[in-house]
Amino acid sequence: MAYLEVTPIAYTYPETTNCNNYLNNGSIRLNTNHQKMRIVTLWALVLFQLGVLFGQTSLEKINLNPGKYAIGFKHYTTVDSTRTYQIKNEFNNQFIYRPIPVSIWYPADLKKENIKPLTVLDYLEVLKEEEEWENLPNEFLLDWFPYLWNTPQNKAHLSENARAFPEVHFLDDTFPVVVYAPSYQASSIENFALFEYLVSNGFVVISSPSRGTDTRQLEGGTTKDMETQSRDVEFLLKEIHKYKSIDPDKIALMGFSFGGLSNAITVMKNRNIKALVSLDGTERYRYDVLEKSAYFNLNRLNIPYVHFAQKEIPEIVLKEDKIPEELNYKFQLYDSLQYSNAYSYKFHDLSHSYFSSYGVLFGNRDKRQDKSDDKIMASYNLLSMYTLQFLNATLKNEVSAKKFIENTPESNEISKKMKKSLTKEFNYKDFNDLALGQGYQDLIPLYQQTLTKHPNLELQEWMLNKLGLRLSFGQKRIEDGINVFLLALHIYPNSANLYDSLAEAYLIKKDAKNAIANFKKSLELNPENQNAIHRLQQLKN
Repeated sequence: MAYLEVTPIAYTYPETTNCNNYLNNGSIRLNTNHQKMRIVTLWALVLFQLGVLFGQTSLEKINLNPGKYAIGFKHYTTVDSTRTYQIKNEFNNQFIYRPIPVSIWYPADLKKENIKPLTVLDYLEVLKEEEEWENLPNEFLLDWFPYLWNTPQNKAHLSENARAFPEVHFLDDTFPVVVYAPSYQASSIENFALFEYLVSNGFVVISSPSRGTDTRQLEGGTTKDMETQSRDVEFLLKEIHKYKSIDPDKIALMGFSFGGLSNAITVMKNRNIKALVSLDGTERYRYDVLEKSAYFNLNRLNIPYVHFAQKEIPEIVLKEDKIPEELNYKFQLYDSLQYSNAYSYKFHDLSHSYFSSYGVLFGNRDKRQDKSDDKIMASYNLLSMYTLQFLNATLKNEVSAKKFIENTPESNEISKKMKKSLTKEFNYKDFNDLALGQGYQDLIPLYQQTLTKHPNLELQEWMLNKLGLRLSFGQKRIEDGINVFLLALHIYPNSANLYDSLAEAYLIKKDAKNAIANFKKSLELNPENQNAIHRLQQLKN
């Protein structure tokens, strides 16, 4: 092999510790000098030497019983022409528009006959493309990407059947969508087993790889890396509008490891997200990276949020790998949230690596802390079930799912904590949402009812006047504007300006009688109102 690139994958601890620096701070490049290759490869292997046990896992043993929907899968690459990018493996100075590989799983209509499901190897073909080694022969696959590890057990995974079918038709219906952000510099398909499970239960999942700003490599988990991945997530939020089968009003973000950090900042920028799922997300471990963003605003993370955390890290691992002990108990983001229904679950049989399908199937086991393969697979199954229930509760509003999330007791496999959102002060925007919801009809009774619940509500005169005019200037919403002015005059009965504006609305409606009456009322309150004087002169002629 002329060139080997080891892509960093956060499969031990999430972008936090010295023991993972070699995984998280760029690529290890090995040249054709065989001696150097052996030395560097040996160095990389020694970092795992403390406890490597190869796994005995399979998709079948994970036992994710599917729901009622067949699963379709498409993968394609589009471009973001607002950004440039360089294929570093090509060793030139050429920049292209930023490629965005897109993987999408969806409820499918299986009209074609004799369709074979994807295999694990088919998914790894996507990995090769996203790693910019699309022409790599499959025989080199497990050697080329060392985080897959070339073992007999891992070779056996390649022929396993997944549940998704390639390039089949979307089912003719609409479904909530989960936009997924992968872990540090990882592939869009790293959690394919979980995605298939969610889709079989009536969701669409869309994902793109985690990659650096200018090249495939990230800089080491910086704020810039986070915001680059956030922009890629935002690109997918635009991409979903291409699909008629996706309900754009029911969107959740989900991310593993570094993807959780990127999603947190995306929610702070985007008000259309309805729920946030974090698979041991790095927002727990690198709060400082989140805080450095110009978009950081805790008050804007006010949607249902769940964080699924890894098991307690044993003392021997903390000591030998120089991991801060506070990672076992500190969670600054969760503790700081005020306006979100927030949930935190700790899975006692999962260390960080096993929050992805890749980790469960291909990851090495650390004998210092990892449980048996059976327990790891059972815990991943439990993680998938809790994820589904949370999404059913937040995007589908299912009562049984809400009860599950709220009331499921702790067990030997899982512990939890939760807190309810504080009630934000009800303001004029909240009232306007209510008014809009009932088509700006019966606003005075609505105001009176709302005032009994929220006695501190203040609808300022200037705001009501501006809203009334804005609505009135739209030909199809004149009545809405008039209703706003009537409410405003109920609150401010001595406002000459409001009567003047209401009169203008009646003029737009071509109701001269009411226009004249309100201009006269305005003049009674303010004899110097030149607009009312001028308008009344016009209306006399």
